[in-house]
Amino acid sequence: MKKYRDHYFLKAKQENYPARSVYKLQEIDKRFTLFKPGQKVLDLGAAPGSWTLWAAQKVGGSGRVLGVDLQDTRQAFPANARFLRQDVFSDDPALLEAMEGLAPFDVVLSDMAPSTTGIKFTDQVRSLELCERARDLALRWLAPGGSFVAKIFEGPDVKAYTDGLRPLFETVKGFKPKSSRSESKETFVVGLGFRGQPE
Repeated sequence: MKKYRDHYFLKAKQENYPARSVYKLQEIDKRFTLFKPGQKVLDLGAAPGSWTLWAAQKVGGSGRVLGVDLQDTRQAFPANARFLRQDVFSDDPALLEAMEGLAPFDVVLSDMAPSTTGIKFTDQVRSLELCERARDLALRWLAPGGSFVAKIFEGPDVKAYTDGLRPLFETVKGFKPKSSRSESKETFVVGLGFRGQPE
């Protein structure tokens, strides 16, 4: 096992985060200043809960975080965070009620990833589809001026996806955290300053 991988894995255990992915969000936040106290955050693909925990810490007691994932988690969350085991793309009444109760959100995060097949092209296409659906959710639920982060697998479609966000946000950037595994094909697209619903 690589020392590189050991470092973030062990650090997550020591700091009581359920996964090493928390350090990716910390790097993104340090680079782009996503979070402020009192914000409302929607975390898509939230299990096992590291991003939800970090966001809840950053927005503080006056903020709120809603994490949603198909998979469950045993993670305990603070009072300002809630986790729902749901298909975030469904019209489940309990999910819609929870989202409508907090909307609009100041930040929409997507750490969603497809079940990988090992076939590079297939995995990239499935990742792109999730990112497009995450973008559509952001268009629906994000407050004007808000921020959007989506994980996407590197491939020929990343540029077109990123360019498609530019009319929707004041600033759009790609970002590869140092805490991503060196062999990982993931990268992140960050949109800042949501312009509001397009005409």
